[in-house]
Amino acid sequence: MFSHIHPDNYAQQLSIKQNDMTELFSCFAMPEAEVFPSAKLNYRLRAEFRVWHQGDDLYYIMFNSATKEKFRVDDFPVASKLINRAMKALLVAIKDKPTLRYKLFQVDFLSTLSGELLISLLYHKPLEPSWEDAALLLKEQLSTIAPIDIIGRAKKQKIIISKDFVMESLQVGDKKFVYQQVENSFTQPNGGVNEQMLLWAQQATVNAKGDLIELYCGNGNFSIALAENFDRVLATEISKTSVKSAQVNIKANNINNIDIVRMSSEEFSQAMNGERQFRRLEGFDLSTYNYDTVLVDPPRAGLDKESVELVSRFNKIIYISCNPNTLKENLTQLSKSHVVEKFALFDQFPYTDHIETGVVLTRKR
Repeated sequence: MFSHIHPDNYAQQLSIKQNDMTELFSCFAMPEAEVFPSAKLNYRLRAEFRVWHQGDDLYYIMFNSATKEKFRVDDFPVASKLINRAMKALLVAIKDKPTLRYKLFQVDFLSTLSGELLISLLYHKPLEPSWEDAALLLKEQLSTIAPIDIIGRAKKQKIIISKDFVMESLQVGDKKFVYQQVENSFTQPNGGVNEQMLLWAQQATVNAKGDLIELYCGNGNFSIALAENFDRVLATEISKTSVKSAQVNIKANNINNIDIVRMSSEEFSQAMNGERQFRRLEGFDLSTYNYDTVLVDPPRAGLDKESVELVSRFNKIIYISCNPNTLKENLTQLSKSHVVEKFALFDQFPYTDHIETGVVLTRKR
């Protein structure tokens, strides 16, 4: 299954991606791309596997998305070393324990650069009190590897042993930031490349004027690292879980100039235009913000028409994209009013066609 992973050819594969991006955006006046490589192995901090039961044996499997063919997975070289250690230790620990093993169909791992691990066990059965007792013993056994927490999931059930998040620590330049990352919520999967993305965005906004508005802020990943460059930061996010994490992270990093509002980019646009009033904005006077810089990190679908119109009002736009094709579509509109000042390629997913890009646009004079 991992025949396409050749660390010796990593530089060549990355060069192909760079050439593809240069060609894709050749219709724009783009500066030469800054390229931020990944570690060649053990770079992925998240992984999920189906569990296959065969007689007394059980093992992890993954599916080929195109053919649906299943592959046994004993090692996962792209995942962190901590995940690889825990993968093996978990199967050994539960193999002869029916309470933990029976009807287990999936295992999710969330690890951190800081050395914490969260394991989620998903079942096709109700979780009885005996499961919780067994999971407590499992946590104690696996905690010899690293600080580990366990979650059991079944239909309409979620049992937490003893927390459902990890605390990540990211080094951005000469500063360290901590981030709560909650199970089943979005976090950047490649921690090393994420640190490079944050530093790139931070350096792109040194000596920035006014305030920063961030749409799709997640757990505050960018807002927290960039806050020192701005007078105030107003960040929006629609996910309740991510908003709560962002608020935890603001406090954990002792930052006092960020406000988080739970709303979509479309709703924020409506609020700015005076089209709707939102109770969630009580206490906020949007007219007092100096709307100079906006940062967007949208989903794969990119920015919708209304959001493109909204961000085009800002003098500086920082656009982080997980889909170069929708970025290209959005740039067709944004390039009418702005020029691309910086262009970056972040290799979040080595050995795949997937690429993360970043652009900084400034208003035409």
